[in-house]
Amino acid sequence: MSFTKIDHYEKEYVDHHHDSALSVTEGVADQPIVNPYFVRKKKHRLSTEEYVKGILEGNITTLSRAITLIESSNPDHYAQAQEIIERCLPHAGRSVRIGITGVPGAGKSTFIEAIGNMVTSLRHKLAVLAIDPSSERSGGSILGDKTRMESISANPDVFIRPSPSAGSLGGVARKTRETIVLCEAAGFDVIFIETVGVGQSETAVHSMVDLFMLLQISGAGDELQGIKRGIMEMADLMVITKADGENIHKAELAKTQFQSALQLFPLPESEWRPRVYTCSAVSGAGLEEVWKGVEEFLDHTQGNGFFRHNRNRQNKYWMYETIDETLKNSFYRDPRIEAEISVLEGQVLDDKISSFIAAKRLLDLYFGGKAE
Repeated sequence: MSFTKIDHYEKEYVDHHHDSALSVTEGVADQPIVNPYFVRKKKHRLSTEEYVKGILEGNITTLSRAITLIESSNPDHYAQAQEIIERCLPHAGRSVRIGITGVPGAGKSTFIEAIGNMVTSLRHKLAVLAIDPSSERSGGSILGDKTRMESISANPDVFIRPSPSAGSLGGVARKTRETIVLCEAAGFDVIFIETVGVGQSETAVHSMVDLFMLLQISGAGDELQGIKRGIMEMADLMVITKADGENIHKAELAKTQFQSALQLFPLPESEWRPRVYTCSAVSGAGLEEVWKGVEEFLDHTQGNGFFRHNRNRQNKYWMYETIDETLKNSFYRDPRIEAEISVLEGQVLDDKISSFIAAKRLLDLYFGGKAE
């Protein structure tokens, strides 16, 4: 009898003691994790006509799938998305586009939820396009804005679409602008664009909205430290949030300081002097005044012609931005450039050639020797 393995011992013992309780029956084979009879149904791919029809009818599912096409890096999806946008353009443009930004902790999502409920109560349809920052390491995004806006997520008059920045601010800005067109064609007459926070994204978002709103908080130190000339000059309305409880006095003090600072800036092209408001998203205090300020701004800019002038300027700006982005992508995806760029990069790092000479050689190669 071999005692090298316990299963050998058990087998030999059972062979001599058939009626033993040590007899072990063989178990069943491991079952598959996935049901072998499950058949995944291939999702029906909508035609351009079906997309356009669904969007114009206000179908949220179709709208969401069309936006996914816009955000896709697949060339076929991009081509179809452009067809859909072109077909929807005649039905777009009849909305107010509002950019909302603020310092971290200002409560942008909470503010949007509170004022969003008020806006829909005024018989408006609201689309919230939230740009979420992506991780520099993993490239992932939380996309938690829809979770944070619980009360309006279920509102049939509200559409919330978070989008990852994916490290490419220009690309996201372009896609967001194209998404605006589809949302307007679907019947949404108020568009909120929530930025990732105070930073470079404000410049891109400012170039696609009619009104730019800056949220600030009080009680976080010297309020004047929060005044940065660039972001302040872009703001049409400033809102001091969390003006409730013991913070009301601090909020009013911050309002006075910011309003005084804004008076020092030259009058913007819109000829609208930016105003400062206080509000509480929790109690709802001040929200009506904020929205009244939005309406007064729109009346002012539409009356003096700046509203249409600004839209036309933005259209021209995004035409050139699209050209720049397309040329850049075409350059880096060119097989000749891909084969040569690492070689020239190595020569630059070894100080064998200058950065400018390397760039010129690559451009000459790309344009066939026509680049100067």
